[in-house]
Amino acid sequence: MRPLITPEQIAEMKARGYDSETLREARELLEAQVPVDELCRRIEEAFAGVTLGNGVGLSEANALDDYEDEATCALRRLDDEKEDWRRITWKQLNRFSSSPSFFDAEGMRFHLPALLIADLKGEYNQGMEFNLAHRSDHSREQFSLLNEAQREVVRDYLHFLLTHPDSKFHREDITDALLGYWAESAPESTRLSS
Repeated sequence: MRPLITPEQIAEMKARGYDSETLREARELLEAQVPVDELCRRIEEAFAGVTLGNGVGLSEANALDDYEDEATCALRRLDDEKEDWRRITWKQLNRFSSSPSFFDAEGMRFHLPALLIADLKGEYNQGMEFNLAHRSDHSREQFSLLNEAQREVVRDYLHFLLTHPDSKFHREDITDALLGYWAESAPESTRLSS
């Protein structure tokens, strides 16, 4: 997602003669920031106290992506944050951007709030659309430990993406995911476990 914008930046854009469509999009982005701040707060609340446990860590997942042996993966895990997902920086998330595909359920539950918040703030370069909307047994398993409050903030994040201009190419997949396995009342066989 694009970084958030300030009223001062919009005024500067106007002074520099930006076209009306660009200014309109900038104003829409500015208006969307209040919900972003609120959504970030709700994500923090829903995932408060979540630890990595025995889950796959950020650099450990990167080692799995690199086909490293067990000893190397275990060594990489030593450097991973395990207690407080809020300590994971957006720089680390971007450095290990392939890691979400290699998380197990505990690893995804632990890293997901950091990924969502970094994306909402425009700091995560990859976005989470693919991971949240991709349909596979592995992706379903990755989200199987989320409780209902966590699933609810993921749904709200996906709803936010539907209105964000940077997500226009993923709208169909996001809509399908919201109607399918992220749906609040979806049958157990078509949605992820709570």
